[in-house]
Amino acid sequence: MTAEKMGIIGRYTENGFPVILKFVNALPEKETMNKFPFLAAISWQYDGKNNNGMPDSITNEKMIILEDAIEAVSEPSEIFSHAYSRTGNNLKELVYYGTNQKDFMDLLNKTLVNHPKYPIEINFYNDPEWTEFKQLLHDFKEK
Repeated sequence: MTAEKMGIIGRYTENGFPVILKFVNALPEKETMNKFPFLAAISWQYDGKNNNGMPDSITNEKMIILEDAIEAVSEPSEIFSHAYSRTGNNLKELVYYGTNQKDFMDLLNKTLVNHPKYPIEINFYNDPEWTEFKQLLHDFKEK
C-alpha cells in the first residue's frame, strides 16, 4: 500500500479551535526508523483570531509553498522523512524525522535559498524510538 493511500487527515479541537493533521497512519519500517532518530519540528505561529484559529488565505498560501518545497526534497531524501503536519489554533507545524540536525538544516537551507524569509522556528529532539509519532498514532486510534 502506498503512503498516499494510507495517509489520513485527522481533526481534533485544542483550546476551542479546530486542528487539522496530515500523516501516514502507520509506522515506517524499522530500518527507516533507525536511520532517522532525530525529530525536527518546524513551527510557524500566526494570528488566526479572525479565522477560527486557522491562517488567513495569504498566510496559508505561503505555508503551502514552504511545505511543498520541503516535501519535494523529502520524498527521495536520505536525510529526512515526513512524519506529520498540523494546522490550527494559531500554529502550523511541519514535523520530520531525520539523520541529524546539521544535514537537515543544510538541505533545508539549500532548498529554501530562493524563498523569502519565513517566520518559522525549528526545534530538534532526539527521538530514536519515534515516540512522538507513535503517540500521535495511538491518539487517533483511540478516537
